[in-house]
Amino acid sequence: MNNKIQTSIYLMPGMAASPKIFELIKFPSNYKIIYLKWLKPNVNESIKSYSKRMSVLINDDNPVLIGVSFGGILVQEISKHIKVKKLIIISSVKSKVELSMSMKFAKKTGIYRLLPLNWIDDLEKIILFVFGPSIKARVDNYKKYLSERDPAYLKWSINQIVNWKQLKYEKNIIHIHGEKDKVFPLKYLDRNKNFIVVKGGTHATILRNNKWFSKNLPLIISKD
Repeated sequence: MNNKIQTSIYLMPGMAASPKIFELIKFPSNYKIIYLKWLKPNVNESIKSYSKRMSVLINDDNPVLIGVSFGGILVQEISKHIKVKKLIIISSVKSKVELSMSMKFAKKTGIYRLLPLNWIDDLEKIILFVFGPSIKARVDNYKKYLSERDPAYLKWSINQIVNWKQLKYEKNIIHIHGEKDKVFPLKYLDRNKNFIVVKGGTHATILRNNKWFSKNLPLIISKD
């Protein structure tokens, strides 16, 4: 009988993405891996309310939360409702200050509200929006990773990203970011460089640099 205590790790994919984005990462056998999926947001639901509902799905004490892109924003909000052992975000931001100038412009002008619904039916456009323009030549390879395409959910997600209010972030947060991320460019991140850079990594670094994550995530998680 194995009495070794397992570390529970909850994985939250990015906007529109399924847990399949984590399929190429190898975790040690002593980790209990739980894949989170997006819930359907209620009408005009705040991210605080949504994260509260998501926190109910976490059934382990002091888990490790890992979120990618918008999922990184969400796990930070979930951590405000429960106690966590470690909080790790990938290809994401720690506060509204780190959002790109284009996203800040979208908020200021409200232009994000004018996105036509028909773009949601264009799978290629969704893939480029979610994973960044660097994967354009490999669009077909990324189709299987998108499972959440409901128009109401997508518009809600974009609204939550652009209007995220967080200014101060958890001091022990671990931030991993692709060097060539064009969705959340490095130049807008914390001036104190409070993040780990994946060399050559793009916004889709969780997929394209899976060997780096297989090697380094267990080290990061186990480090005191």
